[in-house]
Amino acid sequence: MSAHDQLVLCLCELTTLLWKLLLPLVLLCVLLLAILVLLLLAVRLWLQSNRNARRARNGRPTVAFFHPYCNAGGGGERVLWCAIRALQNRYTDINFVVYTGDLGVSGQEILDGARRRFNIVLPRSVQFIFLRHRLLVEPSLFPHFTLLGQSVGSIFLGWEALTEFVPDIYIDSMGYAFTLPLFRYLGGCSVGSYVHYPTISTDMLSVVRERNPRFNNQDYISTSLFLSAFKMVYYCLFALLYGMAGSCSDLIMVNSSWTLDHILSLWRAPNRTSVVYPPCDVSAFLDIPLEDDGDRKRHSIVSIGQFRPEKDHKLQISAFKKVLDRREGTVGGREALKLVLIGGCRNQEDEDRVLMLRGMCQELGMADRVEFKLNVPFEELKREMSDATIGLHTMWNEHFGIGVVECMAAGKVILAHKSGGPKLDIVVPLEGGQTGFLAEDEDGYAEAIERILALPSASRLQIRRNARQSVARFSDQEFDACFLAAMEPLIGTLER
Repeated sequence: MSAHDQLVLCLCELTTLLWKLLLPLVLLCVLLLAILVLLLLAVRLWLQSNRNARRARNGRPTVAFFHPYCNAGGGGERVLWCAIRALQNRYTDINFVVYTGDLGVSGQEILDGARRRFNIVLPRSVQFIFLRHRLLVEPSLFPHFTLLGQSVGSIFLGWEALTEFVPDIYIDSMGYAFTLPLFRYLGGCSVGSYVHYPTISTDMLSVVRERNPRFNNQDYISTSLFLSAFKMVYYCLFALLYGMAGSCSDLIMVNSSWTLDHILSLWRAPNRTSVVYPPCDVSAFLDIPLEDDGDRKRHSIVSIGQFRPEKDHKLQISAFKKVLDRREGTVGGREALKLVLIGGCRNQEDEDRVLMLRGMCQELGMADRVEFKLNVPFEELKREMSDATIGLHTMWNEHFGIGVVECMAAGKVILAHKSGGPKLDIVVPLEGGQTGFLAEDEDGYAEAIERILALPSASRLQIRRNARQSVARFSDQEFDACFLAAMEPLIGTLER
């Protein structure tokens, strides 16, 4: 037998062996896949039987909101309570549920907090489903690959929510898109989402691509070509998964033009996507008088926002320090200025961040000129707003900016970051008139503060009037009308 024939014979025997090994493997994969499909169908039937049993008991459909931090006191929580209030006023024959991880408080205490912080009282009670494993979505649990870790954690937290209570309509109101396919395909629910901020965005990709250091792109990554390339691949793969999860939503609401652009590029569902500006308690601030402040000897600058890293309170303190240094030796000097930081703390990490900021003020020798006010009641918030001259905002690519709108409604001269919602939707000219100021970096903020304080009081008053008039489009009433119109097709799927 020739060498060629031997080679052919060996290849034939090798092919036969591989086929004998491969065929059982293929059959095993098919069998496992069939078992998995049957298991998923069994789970779906079990969950739907739970929902049918619940419907038979109370005779009403249920709309559930997934909001693990509903007691946090931020802008997202204001959207939640206004949304429920609007639906309760319109639909008296529907029950409402909130999935929350706030285990340290009762349901009534959560509702009391909404009344105290946001001046919101619901027409009737809601049912709270307390989730025991909120730790799974805490960023502190995932020091690396945080986006992926939190997203996987949200699936497990969503499973806990789904097994505790199966609703008819599921609304993700906090940005956990990976729970949407869980509730749609396993729970058999109609699903919707209100997106405050995309989990990943093209701006985040550009930050990594251009190797710019940010709070979510640390220096040791931005300075390394290899780590930046690896993170870029990771972000692109995650963006693909995020888009697939989000596209499962039957209804998509976004809070700003900036968010709309990113969600359309990622979720690719333009026919199901609409902008619903978040509700801002504009009317509650209209009783703050708009008066000429020319005789005011002291000015305060107020910042409203949760003490999260992306809010960039460090930039506020650094810019304010520059202003104080430049005013050293002038009439009134640094004693004529005060920075008031108002916000909520969601967890221990936020509280530690406040301690760090206090320490920063101490090191810069300006602790006597900066005040921290945490989780303050609504009336105290209004008092601080009434006394302030400037409203300050420094978050890069803020998705919307409820605090910015509230400052403008209160008649403050707003100084916001030149990006995201404030730039595209809020601090925009009103019939050619200026409504506020925008800045990007420490020097820009310091110069803008000095420019505002140097303006004639009559010019400041005109900007404040323009600002108050321009934010009427962000009122609770406008939100109610737009939110209910967006929800109508989803509510129409309910059997009542």
